[in-house]
Amino acid sequence: MSFDARFARFASYVSRLAGSPVALIGALLVILIWAICGPIFNYSDFWQLTINTGTTIVTFLMVFLIQNSQNRDSHAMQIKLDELIRATTHAHNSLLDLEELTERDLEKFRAHYCQLAKHARKSDFNLGAVLAELETEEKEMEAALKEEQRLALRKKKIASDKARKNREKSASVSEVAEDAG
Repeated sequence: MSFDARFARFASYVSRLAGSPVALIGALLVILIWAICGPIFNYSDFWQLTINTGTTIVTFLMVFLIQNSQNRDSHAMQIKLDELIRATTHAHNSLLDLEELTERDLEKFRAHYCQLAKHARKSDFNLGAVLAELETEEKEMEAALKEEQRLALRKKKIASDKARKNREKSASVSEVAEDAG
């Protein structure tokens, strides 16, 4: 089993344990024992530093473990939602992977769905017209995305061709230098 898989299992286990009643009872017991020990240590700096250091270390480590578990849960939820969108007949596939879009693109989708909701609240709501408008906008967005991808590929090809020509030029200069030498 890989390190990532072992860490994921460990993080999930710790996250579940940290959120359990047993963990709360354990934390309360630690605090109770610490408070009872106060008079024994005359409420010294050592007594205070013990709880401060312990809680700081535990909190620091828990942040990373819980964040890891939360990230995986969030990704799994996104995949499930994407599958529901993909499998639903009238859903729009342009909604897949929305979490990968920029804020500006997300705002466009939000504005579109706010407009859709406004139409739905009107008494003369025409689902067919709204769906046609939505599909038109979806096609426009998909066309814009394809154009962006096409331009990116074109730029990549130009850069690749330029690099190849520079290599060929360097090789021919080297051959001329060797012939001259």
